[in-house]
Amino acid sequence: MASRPGPRPWLGALPIAGLVLLYLLAAASRHAANPADKILPLPGAMAAAMAPLLFEPDPLSGRLLFWADMAASLGRLGLGLGLAALASLAAGLMLGILAPLRATFGPLVTAVSVIPPMALLPILFILFGLGETAKVALIVIGIAPVMTRDIAGHVAALPREQIAKAETLGASRWQILVRLALPQALPRLLEALRLALGPAWVFLIAAEAIAADVGLGYRIFLVRRYLAMDVILPYVAVITLLAMAMDALLIRASRRLFRWAHLPGQ
Repeated sequence: MASRPGPRPWLGALPIAGLVLLYLLAAASRHAANPADKILPLPGAMAAAMAPLLFEPDPLSGRLLFWADMAASLGRLGLGLGLAALASLAAGLMLGILAPLRATFGPLVTAVSVIPPMALLPILFILFGLGETAKVALIVIGIAPVMTRDIAGHVAALPREQIAKAETLGASRWQILVRLALPQALPRLLEALRLALGPAWVFLIAAEAIAADVGLGYRIFLVRRYLAMDVILPYVAVITLLAMAMDALLIRASRRLFRWAHLPGQ
């Protein structure tokens, strides 16, 4: 019996192409009525506005502003995601394996995970100043507790038979954690990172909008006072493409490194 063909990869591009076409039609309609319209800029206007940011050094700093913004934002985001992943993996493993530890610190992790991270931003700026530390800390605090809960729940739900067999073979708690729980937690960590990408970008853009002199979020909020949609929309598109690329890389890494976790029934 022949297997049914899977979904075509290009199908996912159709809704995006539809949105782009809808935007172009709306922008053309507005410009036909008002050639000076700034709310829905045409592609030519966006290209003209972005060209200096892409190719012309800034007179004050000498930097190519777009590339400097992207590098700064990706550096902050990468550091925040990395620290959050390490912290949540370590804490999640410990809470998941050790029931007394879970009973003691589980409620604290839950409490921290439900605090709106944006409410902590003024506190972080007071504690760490307006530099990079506060921005990275907001990302870590915003996503690490939720990721910790997810990993801890996954580890705690591991079949008791696996742990009993390991203990029967003489495995210590440390060996169970490293050789049994850790390999099964790593695919879950990558999935948790995928789910955390959206919130992480939100926290990054918010922190850059309040206190930064370079970054994608900083540039968006800087030019909004001039209603510069011809810069804002390309920057938003770049953020979207970067987030999608990061998501795709995490999927690819998970499937390549942990093929067993993607088998049917897993």
